[in-house]
Amino acid sequence: MSRRGVITAAVGAVIIGVAGTVAMVGGWSAVTDTPITGSPLRRASDAALDAVGGGRVTDTELDDEDSYYEMEVTREDGQQVDVQLDRSLDLVTTMSDGEYFGHGR
Repeated sequence: MSRRGVITAAVGAVIIGVAGTVAMVGGWSAVTDTPITGSPLRRASDAALDAVGGGRVTDTELDDEDSYYEMEVTREDGQQVDVQLDRSLDLVTTMSDGEYFGHGR
């Protein structure tokens, strides 16, 4: 490999390393959110809707940074609530419009 190729490879490695560090420190993740599917989706949806008194599940995420299941519920009044559930489908927290509604059942 030529000297120019070595320098180009080294600069590329540094850029990748810096980008990775920024991603970890800044909270940004290149990993895509994994939606919940199948039977776990039905069970987690029922638990989330029960926790907030109804609505419809509009988004889901498996194994996010706050809990095992994250369910976004849009209530009949249009308010969106994030419902965090553990692996056993027990309520961890609910959050809406930046407010904390509680945790645990």
